[in-house]
Amino acid sequence: MAQFDSYCDLCAAQPKDDVDRLYHDTRYGFPVTDDDELFALLVLEINQAGLSWRTILNKEANFRKAYSGFRIEAVARYGEADRARLLADAGIIRNRLKVNAAIHNANAILALQVSHGSFKNWLDAHHPLKKEDWVKLFKKHFKFVGGEIVNEFLMSSGYLRGAHVESCPVHAKVLRAGPAWAAKE
Repeated sequence: MAQFDSYCDLCAAQPKDDVDRLYHDTRYGFPVTDDDELFALLVLEINQAGLSWRTILNKEANFRKAYSGFRIEAVARYGEADRARLLADAGIIRNRLKVNAAIHNANAILALQVSHGSFKNWLDAHHPLKKEDWVKLFKKHFKFVGGEIVNEFLMSSGYLRGAHVESCPVHAKVLRAGPAWAAKE
């Protein structure tokens, strides 16, 4: 298997319809403004812990279906029957800690929406922070959010630089889309 210097190089070597390449070329690092989509990224990043991102991308449609389209209000209302349903769903990652984190985090985001108007507004109100400070802040509100999860969530949603190497053609597209990290530099 070939070695690649970056995710950008790996994706560039894949066919145009490859799941990693499609994500890399059209979503990774681009600003996300919709709260439900921000929640989706957080849930997916949490579920990636210990697994490959490719595994999560291949299961993304199953996650969307299992988690009510990542509608925050719907997931926040999940009870024991929903937990049992998710833990029995072979189409997603069946890990009790990750399932519980998704439900807890949906409720945490609802609280942030009340205090800040939206999850995005809360992120914007704290930007820019150093990665370490983001991690501390996330740990105050969310479950299952270590340094790598927070870093990837913030890079994938446009809050931290680093999703693409500067020589990657997608880097210029991300810049044109106006990620939060570029606006603060």
